[in-house]
Amino acid sequence: MRIDNEFEVAAPVDQVWMYLLDVPRMAPCLPGAELTEVVDDNTYKGRVITKLGPVSMQFAGTAHIVSKDEAARKVVLNAEGAEEKGKGQASLAVTATLVRVGKGTKVLVSQDVEIAGAAAQFGRGMVADVAAVLMKTFAENVAEDIPRWQRGEQRIAPTAPAKGFSIWWQATAAALQRFFVRMFGRSR
Repeated sequence: MRIDNEFEVAAPVDQVWMYLLDVPRMAPCLPGAELTEVVDDNTYKGRVITKLGPVSMQFAGTAHIVSKDEAARKVVLNAEGAEEKGKGQASLAVTATLVRVGKGTKVLVSQDVEIAGAAAQFGRGMVADVAAVLMKTFAENVAEDIPRWQRGEQRIAPTAPAKGFSIWWQATAAALQRFFVRMFGRSR
């Protein structure tokens, strides 16, 4: 399934580009992500822990930067992982494109997600809503960390695993909002 998101960062395109390519620094901005090994300049191993309602999932896998187009400010990353305590599997192809917006940067993110196992029981809408919630937190963390990174400072703290109830609540609110808009239209 394809999921598209976007976010803006109040930093110039060149700075955001360099930051996003600093995978060891950037990876902890994704809630629940942990980088466990830098294999080479384009290949990384890690794990992602997330909780959605009663289901807790921990995936371990590998991410590989497939291409970097500096002129177009576009990077493509493929990741594959398997649940450490289960039969679930996930693969992800992510394309991120940076666009100048005033003095800041808009990051367009397209994800092609394939999941199997417990995570697959949540429908496409819920998976897309959860991805949007995670992307929002990721964007906030990136925007907060870029100034520290520019000054050569350490990260304040790694991000915590994605909390089930909080993500579930935010994703459910988004689903309800879509439902009411479809049912009753935009009445104001």
